[in-house]
Amino acid sequence: AFPYLLKFTEVITFAMETHITSLDLQVHGCRLLLEILSQALEQGVVMALDRSVTSCLLATVREHSGDEELLSLLCTLLMMVSASEVAAENLRKAGIIPDLLSILRRFLHNDEICFSCCGVLWSLAASENNPGLLESAVPVTSAVLQKHLQNGAVAESACSALWALSLQDCLTDNDYEPTTALLLDALRTNPERAVLVKNGFLALASLLRVSEIAALTLITDSNGSGIDLIKELCHLHFHDPEVVGAICLLMKEMVQYDDVVLDMLSQKTEELLSEIKIQFSCS
Repeated sequence: AFPYLLKFTEVITFAMETHITSLDLQVHGCRLLLEILSQALEQGVVMALDRSVTSCLLATVREHSGDEELLSLLCTLLMMVSASEVAAENLRKAGIIPDLLSILRRFLHNDEICFSCCGVLWSLAASENNPGLLESAVPVTSAVLQKHLQNGAVAESACSALWALSLQDCLTDNDYEPTTALLLDALRTNPERAVLVKNGFLALASLLRVSEIAALTLITDSNGSGIDLIKELCHLHFHDPEVVGAICLLMKEMVQYDDVVLDMLSQKTEELLSEIKIQFSCS
């Protein structure tokens, strides 16, 4: 059935491109594409859509940038499409990141749009080579996380995007303290979400790798000690090697800084490390 799905996709996007100004047709086309991609995913297939498809979706985004219902569908589509490395690279080369940031600024209240756009940013940031563009994504992604802290799915998507951005070293000196505090808030608010916890700690590790400001914020945060939070979440997810691995990576970055080491010793962090060593002695 897979070749037929590809053919249907080509026919639908051709119709969408031909009638780009028709809002109704774009909505129906997006719904059909979502159905096709969902069927493919159910069969375990990630469809590597060619450049003509990604170009069509981007053209629709730009033509109907003010229609919230259509953008909600489109952004979901873009997130699904960006799971393919080929399609993600086509989207990046087509310059979609500024469009995503504009959409997020305009529809910050819309949790579906925020969830999807952050998911696309997560996929695209790793291969983006424009530092200024990525730097402009940091405050927008942080605003999404701040707005949707209580929505676990959106917060998880935003944390993942911030992790991808932090790996590119695109935060400015003014970003380190508020971003660290915000990630700690996300971890406190959504302690049960393993993916959010893992990616949140990985993002913190990336920040601490380059910034003592981030490290000091971790131990002096006004909402509570980051070390206490690390210990609490480590015990909560103690049987998840990915979460525990992220915590170990964070602690590896923490020991660069003398003041942080003193705090770790005063809070007996070595006991936690001994527990981890016993639990994962075969890893």
